[in-house]
Amino acid sequence: MITKPKGTYDLIGLDSKLYQYIYNTVNEYMINYHYEFIRTPVFEATELFHRTVGDNTDIVTKETYDFVDRGNRNITLRPEGTAGVVRSVIENKLYGNRNDALKYYYIETMYRYERPQAGRYRELTQFGVEVFNSNSIMIDAEVISLGYNILKDLGIDNFTVQINSLGDKESRENYTMALKEYLKPHIEELCSDCQERFKKNPLRILDCKVDKDNSILKNVPKLNSYLNKESLDRYNKLKTLLTHLDIDYEENSSLVRGLDYYDDIVWEYVTDNDNLALGGGGRYNHLVKNLGGPEMPAIGFGMGIDRVINELKKILEGKGEIPHNIDVYIMGISEEEKIAGLKIAQDLRLNNVITEINNSDLSFKSQFKVADMLQAKFLLILNNNDLAKGLINVKDNATKEEIKVDENEIVDYIIGNL
Repeated sequence: MITKPKGTYDLIGLDSKLYQYIYNTVNEYMINYHYEFIRTPVFEATELFHRTVGDNTDIVTKETYDFVDRGNRNITLRPEGTAGVVRSVIENKLYGNRNDALKYYYIETMYRYERPQAGRYRELTQFGVEVFNSNSIMIDAEVISLGYNILKDLGIDNFTVQINSLGDKESRENYTMALKEYLKPHIEELCSDCQERFKKNPLRILDCKVDKDNSILKNVPKLNSYLNKESLDRYNKLKTLLTHLDIDYEENSSLVRGLDYYDDIVWEYVTDNDNLALGGGGRYNHLVKNLGGPEMPAIGFGMGIDRVINELKKILEGKGEIPHNIDVYIMGISEEEKIAGLKIAQDLRLNNVITEINNSDLSFKSQFKVADMLQAKFLLILNNNDLAKGLINVKDNATKEEIKVDENEIVDYIIGNL
């Protein structure tokens, strides 16, 4: 028997229902926030990710799926969403003569050769946003609040937005010098990755998963202490705006994110119970120019749908709840009853009522079992005698109460009682 590759999974059952729930919620929010959908290729030139994500990041050094195609080109499967969107903005000159912010969102699969574990797969799905051509701190607050509000609307309450500022170039350079001076006497006590990062990008030591509980890292100088006035003022304005928007946040001076292109504001959406990052993002004001585009500020975040699904499942299990599958199940035995049910089903479906109908030669007993399996809220039990009078027998599957409803009023009745 052929089985799925390690680190992947089939999207079926409850996971599938939750994915659709998340997908629909995200799309509704993006429309309301006026973000335009964008899709980029699942594979790109390897150079794109090396130049954006960073040659020394774990993603590039350990996790990318790289291959040479039949045209002898170096190709990489997309490990994250920002690089492809930036490439598209530059290549298609989407900025044009625009003076307003360019706002895009995506829902895409990503590929990372990681050690599979709960909430971490080699094929993963993310939704994310990227905003270009605005350096306004109000855009920072909008983008952070967008991810926050989506999670809240999905029913996830047990998380906090962790924020930090990496500062501008001057601030980061000053902090890097202080960090190297502090770490130099202790570097041999840290993991081999940290020793390599010390030479190439000391800031990334703060993101180490191996030594995260090491007292050496817990006592490093605080990045915020090295912010110049401009960076500090910007950071303080963000905190004021987040409070104004009723966003729960906490400051995390060790938060740097795992990608090299971030500068200035960074953040993560972190669960309270197991300190798991559901997603995160930050500013990357120099990336567009570094990839050959114009000088253009930018900001964005990515959210792991797989992790959100797992978090929603924990919540449902804790409440002993399973989301219902359908709204209405239409039951009938005779050919006439099934034909009448087909028209009723169409009317309900066209009014956004999730409806299923018996199209088989099942007995009523078997149809009741199917309705229970589908967790139908209402049953429409059709019989020729009622239909002749223009009536439909409606059963509430939770209370087991039954009522006869005029056939012409059935859609309004169902919608009014859902």
